[in-house]
Amino acid sequence: MNKIVIVGAVGGGATAAGQLRFYDPDVQIIVFDRDSTMSYAACGTPYVIGGVIEDEESIIMTDPKRFKKKRDIDVHMRHEVIAIDRAAKKVLVHNLETGEQFEESYDALILAPGGSAIVPKIEGLDTSKVFTLRNFEDMQKIDQFIKTAQPKNCVVSGGGFIGLEMAENLKNIGLDVSLVHRSPTIMSILDTDISLMIEKELALQDVKLITGTEIKKTEGKTIHLSNGIDIQADFIIMSVGLRPNTRLAMKAGLTIGETDGIQTNEFMQTNDPSIYAIGDASENFDMVTGDPKRVPLASPAHRQAFIAASHLTGNKVAKKGLLGTSVLKIFSLTAAMTGLNEKAIQDKNLAFATVTHTGNSNAGYYPDHSEITLKVHYDPQTRKILGAQCIGGKGVDKRIDVIVTAIYGGLTIDDLQALELCYAPPYSSPKDPINMVGYKALSK
Repeated sequence: MNKIVIVGAVGGGATAAGQLRFYDPDVQIIVFDRDSTMSYAACGTPYVIGGVIEDEESIIMTDPKRFKKKRDIDVHMRHEVIAIDRAAKKVLVHNLETGEQFEESYDALILAPGGSAIVPKIEGLDTSKVFTLRNFEDMQKIDQFIKTAQPKNCVVSGGGFIGLEMAENLKNIGLDVSLVHRSPTIMSILDTDISLMIEKELALQDVKLITGTEIKKTEGKTIHLSNGIDIQADFIIMSVGLRPNTRLAMKAGLTIGETDGIQTNEFMQTNDPSIYAIGDASENFDMVTGDPKRVPLASPAHRQAFIAASHLTGNKVAKKGLLGTSVLKIFSLTAAMTGLNEKAIQDKNLAFATVTHTGNSNAGYYPDHSEITLKVHYDPQTRKILGAQCIGGKGVDKRIDVIVTAIYGGLTIDDLQALELCYAPPYSSPKDPINMVGYKALSK
């Protein structure tokens, strides 16, 4: 392999480039990205806006000049790849600064184009101040607006990860926040009972939550909702979803899967074996069911980058599927999940049972402890773990991480009671909540 072109210079693309150089000191690597900032921690952007991260530059991992000097990789920002000639193995590149177009050949091509924020067609939306948060420039625009216009209130549309993180951070800097969500409950990847615990926390923190509705029309600072309620807001954060950037792949005749992502195999190859797809726009498969799955999160993108780079340099490490493991901080609560939730299990008509344990994160007599609820779904016949969720104060993430490891290693729900986990009063109990879930499942 002599020359590899990568489309996208953020999480997946930049990681793939770095991995390729690590495994092959001689291969030529060229990266193109239409934005102006490479390799930044997108997950940190809400916390820059909220003032938790004081230096916005700290979330930028590197820049083209440093990347070239350290890794001998050419990165061209503000360059958009607009076409792929698969037969000739060339891409057509548009320099967004100069307007120039040119061709670049490749032996292998990695697509890491990410996704774009969905902005619904809403009457009057152009009369209101509306922001999305998908890249570094979006973050800067929101931050600058808040600092110069000094708004007092806002509407966040969409109760997923970005919406909830923005609601928390905007509230923390003193804004009056209303969160509007179309579905009956927020965070659709969670079971309803877990979502309702988050809704209770939002109420305690004085975030006005309006579910079962959406923005129907706007007139400047007046936001008309579909349920007849009007809200006054100085600006809107639109976080209703992510659309995978697959236009380039579609034009090139690459297969788009059921989840609207670019379909890939276990090595992240598309239907053209010389073209790989990773990150938010790629579709792989579910580790539990084998069904098509797309997970637009950082950890899967980094793993996929490693798999593609390994395969290209002669080391065939297969992807074992996606679980969609994720964690969310919302004020004093942490919520985390992995695998299938109750709705997904029911939609797939799978037999399942559920065990739930509510207890302390660590010894109740120790001053620093909190209540956590751990909920695990499993197959009652095979005892295979199908998915899990946890919510509470401290220690939520480590419980889900143990469940992830158990699923990956093929452990059953019954095996959880036998795990010899860390114990000292500041950290757990002699019988950890993980063990308790296993004991409760055994009793069933």
